[in-house]
Order: sequence, then C-alpha cells, then structure tokens
Amino acid sequence: MKQQESKNQEDVISKILSLSKILSYGTIVILCSYWRVSYSAQAQLLSQEDQTTQETSTLPKLTEPLPKGIEAQPPLLPPPPEPILIPEPETPLPDSKGYTLGPGDRVQIDIFNLPEYSGENGQHQVQIDGTLNLQLIGNVSVQGMTLEGAKELIQEKYGEYLQIPIVNLNLLAARPLKIAIAGEVQHPGSYTISPIVSQGGDSKSGTQLPTVTKALQVAGGVTSSADIRQIKIRRLQLNASEQVININLWELLQNGNLVQDISLRDGDTLFVPSITEVNPVESNQLASANFAGTNTQPINIAVVGEVARPGPYILETDIDQSQVLPIEENLDSSEADRNISLPENTTLHTVTKAIKMAGGITSTADIRQIRVRRLTRAGTEQVIKVNLWELLQSGDLSQDIVLESGDTIYVPVADEVNLDELAEVTASSFSPGNLKINVIGEVVKPGTVFVTPNSTLNQALLAAGGFNPARAKTEEIELIRLNPNGTVTRRKVQVDFSAKVNEENNPTLLNNDVIVVGRSGRATFTDNVGGVLAPLSPINRILGIFFDIF
Repeated sequence: MKQQESKNQEDVISKILSLSKILSYGTIVILCSYWRVSYSAQAQLLSQEDQTTQETSTLPKLTEPLPKGIEAQPPLLPPPPEPILIPEPETPLPDSKGYTLGPGDRVQIDIFNLPEYSGENGQHQVQIDGTLNLQLIGNVSVQGMTLEGAKELIQEKYGEYLQIPIVNLNLLAARPLKIAIAGEVQHPGSYTISPIVSQGGDSKSGTQLPTVTKALQVAGGVTSSADIRQIKIRRLQLNASEQVININLWELLQNGNLVQDISLRDGDTLFVPSITEVNPVESNQLASANFAGTNTQPINIAVVGEVARPGPYILETDIDQSQVLPIEENLDSSEADRNISLPENTTLHTVTKAIKMAGGITSTADIRQIRVRRLTRAGTEQVIKVNLWELLQSGDLSQDIVLESGDTIYVPVADEVNLDELAEVTASSFSPGNLKINVIGEVVKPGTVFVTPNSTLNQALLAAGGFNPARAKTEEIELIRLNPNGTVTRRKVQVDFSAKVNEENNPTLLNNDVIVVGRSGRATFTDNVGGVLAPLSPINRILGIFFDIF
C-alpha cells in the first residue's frame, strides 16, 4: 500500500516537471518570435531610409572612384563643444563674527530653567587672567576663544551638575582693541581703539568693532605712496599659526565692496606697503578718500632747478574760515572736530603751489620733465614724473600731484625754447607774477621795470617813461637775451609804437631781458664835444645854446 502511494507521488512530480519544461520552452519560443518580427520590421524601415538617402544624396558612393582632379578629403568632424568656464572662487575673507574673547569683555550668560543664573545675574566680565567666574562651576578660561567655543565649554562644565545644560552666551560690550599700524600711514605706531556701542530702544546695546578704514583714520590716513591693493593684516590665533589676511581697499573705492573693510581683532597688526610706481590719476583719487591723509599739518619740501628762488620751503595749510561750521558749546571735542570738514575746506599741497611759492618757473624751464623725488617709509626713493604742459593744454589735473612732507621738486632746463609755447607758459599760474626787464640807455626812467607776463617791447619802454626826446635814438633799440644753453643773443629791433604784437617790431619779452636804447647822433656829438671842451665851460654852454636853437 505504501509503495503504491510513493509511486503515485513520483508520477505527480514527474508530470509537474514535464509541464514546467513545456512552459519554459514555449516562453522562449514566443520571445524569439517576437524579437524576430521586431527586427525584420526595423530592418525594413532602415533599408527604406537608406534607399531614400541614396536617391536624394549628391555625394559619390563609397564604392565608386572619385572624379579626376578631386583629392580625397578627410571626413569632417563635428566641432568640439565649447569648454564650460567655471569661475575661480575668490579667497574668502575671515568671518567678521568670529570674535575672540579676552580680558575686559562683558558677556551675558543665560541658562535654561535657571533664572537665578540668568538675566542680570548672568552678566559677567572676563577677568585679567582671561577667565569667567561663574556660579556653581567656578573659573572657566575663555581667553582667545570664540563665543561659540566658550558657550560649548561652559555648557560642558554645567553638564556635570545639570541634567539639561542649555546655555546661551552673548557679547554685551567688547574690550578696547590694541592694534599696531605700520607702513604708509601718516602716524604709524600702536593704537588702542574702543568699539562703538549703540543703545537700542529696549535698553539693549550693540557693539560695532573697528574696521580697517577706521584704524587708518585713527593713524592719520594713508600717504599718497600707499599701495591700498596689498594691505596685510597679521592676526594671532589660539593654538594655530599666524594668519595673514590680504585687503584690497581699491575695490572699496571703485566698486563699493564693503567686504574688504573687515573688522579688526585685538592684537592685529595692520601693514600698508609702498607702491612701486605712483599713478597720478589714482593718487588724486586716493587723496579724496576718507581714510587718506588730510594735510592738516604744514609740510617741508624743497624746490630746485629752474625756479626764481630755489631752496627749502614750508607749505602752510590754508583753511577757508568762512566755510567752517560753528561749534556748539554742548558738544565734546571729538564731535566738534567732526564739524570742520578739512578735506573740503583745506587747500591741498600740490606741485604748482610749491613752484609758485618758489617764485615761479624761469623762461628756460622744461615743464614737461619735472620730477618729484619722494622717500617712502621703507627707505626707498620714488621718482614721480610730472608734465605740467599736459595740465596747460588739456586740463589734466592728475599731473598736479599732491605732495608729501620731505618731497623734492626738480625743474630741469629745457634743451630748446619754443617761443610760441613760451608765451602760454609765461601766462600760467605757476610762472612769476611779474617779469623783470632791464631798460638802460636813453629813456626817462632807466633801470629795472616789472611788467606782467607776455608783455611786449613797447610796454616795457612805456613803463620806463618812454624815450628821452633830447637824447634817444628812436629808430631802433637793441634787445639782449640770455639763452637756455648759456649763450647770449643780440638783435636790433625797429621800434613802432603803433605795431601789434610781432617778432619784428614789437616782440614778446622774457624774464631778465635787457633793452638798450642808444643815443642819437646829436647827443653823441654833444657829449663828445662837451668832453673835449670840458675845461672851457663857458664856451661849452654857448655851443649848447647854439645847438638848442638850431
């Protein structure tokens, strides 16, 4: 009986296996048939497209030879895709909120569910040793730590005593910062700058740390030789190497990029390097910045070369008192100082101002090649080229650069004087106010006369009183001039008081020209006869009367 049951089970299993094989084979056959039908339909579609392409294409078949005279060309490849330009990320400046705690800081600590340790009871000041004396946990050193780091440390300390130590730490008032400023500033040295504390409407105060431009203002501003694109800040870090931060204040001036004006930290060193080559245009733009020097003090300069009075000079500060705002009595000294806008009411010390103080340029000066020699804070000498002819021709005010204390202005001698240009230079504001002309000979008032620039020969003769009618040779005079190369030219000029300005009869005069008015023939004869007959004075007087009559 058992054998019969086992046999039946084996028959059932074998039938199941046979049925599964049949189903598997059938599935495979169906899939193959479907694939074959799909493939043949796709092949037929491709053959139709290929036939259409062959009928419409004008290109030769690959199996056919190319016509004669046509060389095989390589197949044209599609142009490569244009590269995607990924902008390089700018070097991020340090986060201005990463303030580090130190002695003198006042902080507010609030602990969750502990009002006796929060509020007014949670206000603490960092002690001289850099620690906070807190209830329950004692002294905690927070010297050089950020607010977030100090919060985590205090929270960890309270975790030993509290089940839920949730701590909130805020800065109430920052300590005064001690900062060193060196390089191209008016007054380098060490400074202590207090943060600005502003009171809110709900009796809460906010603290604003001093920025780079604020520190430069405290140091008197940058000089005109400062390279504000390469300012360096050296900052000490806790348990780390010194950090060097690059600041580009030119971006602030040109694009208003306030990111460059970062907040300073206690112990920072601010260094302003010297620029390698002074750009007159940028120098004038820098002089108008609020962190530049304001020229509030007299400066010592020297003017040498082709000027009327070469030598050292002190340029005083000229303030228009009519534009100075009145000072209210209830203002403190710092607010009163801000009421006087020195950059707007102060005359800048420029090259033309220094040359004018030195008496102006001479007639042999080369105003295209003026040089300003300047000693930087680093001890190197800068040579700045100044072309005042461009100032006269195109009004290029950038050529009239702002001077610094210790500058030397050199005005060279011109190789050749252009008389047409000289008339325009002589009338400029940095030329002498008057020309010195020596008139000798037979004029009413011989000697030195002073005339305005671009005066003519006729004007100088009239300034000397005109010809002596009894003795002067009125037909012509002699004009003597000292040339830039050291030679002297002498020429005869036919005098015509009715002539306009011209080089033949009424030339324009130069400084230190000499006009010689000769004696007439009658005066010469009288003087010669008078010399011979000097011992016979009565006869000499009789001859003089005779010549006066006839």
